[in-house]
Amino acid sequence: MSQTYRITLLPGDGIGPEIMAVTVDILKLVGEQQGIQFEFTEALLGGAAIDATGEPLPQATLSQCQASDAVMLAAIGGYKWDNLPRSQRPETGLLGLRAGLKLFANLRPATILPQLIDASSLKREVVEGVDLMVVRELTGGIYFGEPKGVFETESGEQRGVNTMAYNLSEIDRIGRVAFETARKRGKKLCSVDKANVLEVSQLWRDRMNELAKEYSDVELSHLYVDNAAMQLVRDPKQFDTIVTGNLFGDILSDIAAMLTGSIGMLPSASLGADGPGLFEPVHGSAPDIAGQDKANPMAQVLSAAMMLRYGLDQPQAASKLEKAVGQVLDQGYRTGDTMSEGMKLVGCQAMGAALKDALKAG
Repeated sequence: MSQTYRITLLPGDGIGPEIMAVTVDILKLVGEQQGIQFEFTEALLGGAAIDATGEPLPQATLSQCQASDAVMLAAIGGYKWDNLPRSQRPETGLLGLRAGLKLFANLRPATILPQLIDASSLKREVVEGVDLMVVRELTGGIYFGEPKGVFETESGEQRGVNTMAYNLSEIDRIGRVAFETARKRGKKLCSVDKANVLEVSQLWRDRMNELAKEYSDVELSHLYVDNAAMQLVRDPKQFDTIVTGNLFGDILSDIAAMLTGSIGMLPSASLGADGPGLFEPVHGSAPDIAGQDKANPMAQVLSAAMMLRYGLDQPQAASKLEKAVGQVLDQGYRTGDTMSEGMKLVGCQAMGAALKDALKAG
C-alpha cells in the first residue's frame, strides 16, 4: 500500500517557479518508483503574495502549510519589493511562516561534491572531503528578542536597539536536535558562542555542557564565533556538526556554503518539535535570470531529498535523488553557476530532464 503525503509548494519569486516545477516532476517520478504518492498544493508567499493580496504571508497560506505533511519553498524576494516597509517585505513573510510552523531548528549541510571541488575558491587540499552540518537556532536570539526598534533618547538622538535573548528551554531543544544530528553523523559537535563577552552565550555554553552528559557518545567542543569563522576557512575538515544561535548561524552557514563553490547547490531543512518541516534551497530568487531557463535546480532537488529524509522518513527515496544528482554531475552537465571548461552547459529544464534520466537508469 502506497503512502500519500500532502505537500504545500511555495514557488515564490524570481527563479522560484522554474526550479519548483523541475523538482515536482522529479518527485513524482521517484514517488512512482518508491510507491509514494504526493498531493501537491501551491500557495503564495513573498513578493508573489504581496502582489496578489498586499501581504507577504496570507493567512490562507499559513493555514495550508500547517495542514500539510511538509512544505517546500523555492525562493522569495527581489528588487521590486526592496523599498517596502519592513512589515510588508517578502522576508517578513518567511519569518512569519517559520514562527507559524514553530520551526526552531535549521539544518544546513555543506558538502564538497567531488565533481565541483574546483569551483571552490579555496585550495583543493583545504576543502576536499568537507562534509559538515550547521544546526542553527531559528526562532530566538537577536532577530526576535525584545525590546527592539529605533528610539529617541532624552537628548533627542536616535538609538537602535536589538536584544539577544534565549530562554533555557530554547537552548535545550536546539541542543538536543544538534546532539541527535551529530549522533547520526560523525559524533562530533562544536557549539559556537561568544561566552567571553555575552551572558546569553554563557548560559548557552553551560546548557550545552549539561546536555553533553546525556550524549556521552558525542564529543562536544566549544569555539567563540570569531574563531569559528576563521577555522571554517582555515581548516573546515575539522568540523562535523556545528550548533549555534540565530545570528551566528546565519553568518556561519553562509561561510560554510561558499566552501562548496556554489550556493546554487545547497539545500536546507527547518524543523520543529512536531508538524510539517520547511525545505528550501539556500540561494536567493535571482531575479536577473528569472524566466530565462538559466537557473540551477539542484539545490531545490536536494532540498526535496532533505524533505524525504528528515520530514517524511523516506530515506531510500532521498538517497535516490542524491544519487541522481551525483550521476548527472559525473556526466558533465552544468548550469551557468557551476560551469567549467569541458563541461556541458544546460538550462534548468534540460538539467531536470537529465536528472529524470538518471533516476530511470537507476
